[in-house]
Amino acid sequence: MPYKDQPFRTLDPAVWRHKLYPFVVTAVVPRPIALLSTVSKEGVSNLAPYSFFNIMSCDPPYVCIGAMTTRGRPGDGTKDSQQNITETGEFVVNVISHWMLEAANVTCGDYEHNESEWEAANLTPMPSVKVKPPRVAESAVHLECVLRHQYPIINKEGKTHATILIGEVIMMHASEGVMGEDDKGRPCIETEQLAPISRLGNPRYGLTVATIDMEMAKHETLT
Repeated sequence: MPYKDQPFRTLDPAVWRHKLYPFVVTAVVPRPIALLSTVSKEGVSNLAPYSFFNIMSCDPPYVCIGAMTTRGRPGDGTKDSQQNITETGEFVVNVISHWMLEAANVTCGDYEHNESEWEAANLTPMPSVKVKPPRVAESAVHLECVLRHQYPIINKEGKTHATILIGEVIMMHASEGVMGEDDKGRPCIETEQLAPISRLGNPRYGLTVATIDMEMAKHETLT
């Protein structure tokens, strides 16, 4: 525990509220990244990475996405992915692996609402089974989702700073190259083969290629 005896700095969000972003995104790490594929009501496909993302349950499987508004963006600052999800109720989570990081990064660009990122990123759309947004063929894991809930996060000025989007996973896909089984014969993903990318903070990413196996500790009652 190298820092146990070091002094701590305390930050009050009410005081630091306009300067908290660097601290928050470097303190809560690593964060998995969802490369979201959506389709606008006009039928234009969109791609964008979101690192305010995680799985919330498994029966049924639910995912949660934090969609922040962007200052200076037309209207209320809502990004294309959120707008598409709200209007159509569908999206696909494509997991980002190391071999597609640079392509996924291209989708971060400031594109027009009806401008597709697929061609710019040189990524390949493939049909989904239950939703309209396509899957990314270069991704090894896809989660087809439908929107179930959304909750705005309101700041001190009464403006929506972000929206929590909660989606149910209604179909899952994984390349045979990353599939495995756990010790009970249940399907699982082999982390080393997936080599997932995580977000650490601007401009840093993490690459998971080494893991530690540790059984869950069991509490033994003393008698």
